Amino acid sequence: MTQKSIVVVDPHFRRMEEIFSPGDLARLHDTVQVVWGKDVAMPLEEFSAALPEAIAVVTAGWRYGDILHHASKLRAIIDLAGAFPRTLNYQQCYDRRIRVLTAAPGFARGVAEMALGLALSAGREIAAGDRAMREGTEGWEHAGNIETFSLYGKRVGFIGYGSLARCLRPLLAPFGCHISVYDPWLGAGYLRSQAVQPVDLESLLDHSRVIFVLASPTAENAALLSRPLLERIQPGAVLVLISRAHVVDFEALTELLLAGRFKAAIDVFPQEPLEIDHPIRQASNAVLSAHRAGSVREALWDLGEMVVDDLEAIARGLPPQRLQAAQPEIIARYTSR
Repeated sequence: MTQKSIVVVDPHFRRMEEIFSPGDLARLHDTVQVVWGKDVAMPLEEFSAALPEAIAVVTAGWRYGDILHHASKLRAIIDLAGAFPRTLNYQQCYDRRIRVLTAAPGFARGVAEMALGLALSAGREIAAGDRAMREGTEGWEHAGNIETFSLYGKRVGFIGYGSLARCLRPLLAPFGCHISVYDPWLGAGYLRSQAVQPVDLESLLDHSRVIFVLASPTAENAALLSRPLLERIQPGAVLVLISRAHVVDFEALTELLLAGRFKAAIDVFPQEPLEIDHPIRQASNAVLSAHRAGSVREALWDLGEMVVDDLEAIARGLPPQRLQAAQPEIIARYTSR
């Protein structure tokens, strides 16, 4: 009987049953010999003892220090937190041919679904209509639709075109939207091959009726959507903030929403939990969600499925295909939040 490869699975702050469906958990144990595999954080001394024989580490953040010189068999570090670990020595990983993978693509379907729902809720004022009904201030039929609009045939802008955007695009296909994309990390030819139109950021903001903020946080895009750029958004348009608040001047966004300049749907905030007295809570033209887009069970199980798929490949000496790899050219430009 062939001996299984050893994989350290230390998912804390996440839980095993949160990440792995029963079927994928069984598949994980069929594929590799799992060391630890508990919901509480693995003690450093036990991690250190297991690392020399492990071909992969599955963790939610790198909290083990400078220890890779003991990892003679290690071929992959898989992060479950949704970002690349900031405390990892990436050059050492590249030198030792250790792949660093983030399970962020596992969240993409669930977040894309929520992004579409938020856009529809804001554009059709579904949440506002519900509040009005409960307060007895509703407008019936046409009177309740004066400020609403249909998504069909509208110009839509994507800020960022990573795994989240690639999952959202087919969800918009039935609506026949004209999709423009601003992503300085991707070439125009590649974007056109994806059936989207590459544009500059100013043009996207000027012409889009719905704008999805889908970009990962980087050292370069902090407050990318500054006050002057936010002021370019059409009156009545919808800004869907679904990736990270890092990308937006949130104070300016709040002030413009309170002034009624446009609509928004927001799932991520500069500080979470959001302060109870934050003025954004008073913006009646904003649909607010408590960072719930990626935490639905099915989305987390998508993540676990991808992890097991790639561990199957790694255990067979093959390259992983499903998770996102840390590329040397850009890893230093990412930030975790």
